[in-house]
Amino acid sequence: MAENLLIAQSAGKAERYEVLLPQIESLIAGEKERIANLANVAAALWQTFNFFWVGFYLVKENELVLGPFQGPVACTRIQWGKGVCGTAWKEARIITVPNVEEFPGHIACNSDSKSEIVVPVFANGMVSAVLDVDSDRINNFDDTDARYLNQLARILERLF
Repeated sequence: MAENLLIAQSAGKAERYEVLLPQIESLIAGEKERIANLANVAAALWQTFNFFWVGFYLVKENELVLGPFQGPVACTRIQWGKGVCGTAWKEARIITVPNVEEFPGHIACNSDSKSEIVVPVFANGMVSAVLDVDSDRINNFDDTDARYLNQLARILERLF
């Protein structure tokens, strides 16, 4: 695949995901370098949806460590069970937060973040990373995002 995404910005959210996911699969096919692949995936999501922040936190020695991302500077380390990312890791489930100010223990890496979705990526039945997507708009994520980002996480599991 060329390093250009072919996605009409006028398309609806579900249609953009449906066009994007096969392109991501092609983009990472044959490339074994995990960090390069995760960087391209973060860039593809950020470019396609104009999200405020898109990135990965990788499980390393009992904490989440910042991985490839697109957007403003971010928190470098997050503890198990802390914030949205640490909670998604602890509970091994997708967490969608309509308003981050209302999430108990939210970690404000950037005060412009208003809503968030975090999707765990598994390896051998354990969470090995989380995909974190932030918006600068309240209530920007829904079941469509959860469904397609979960599909993306399953695609990414082969990298771990």
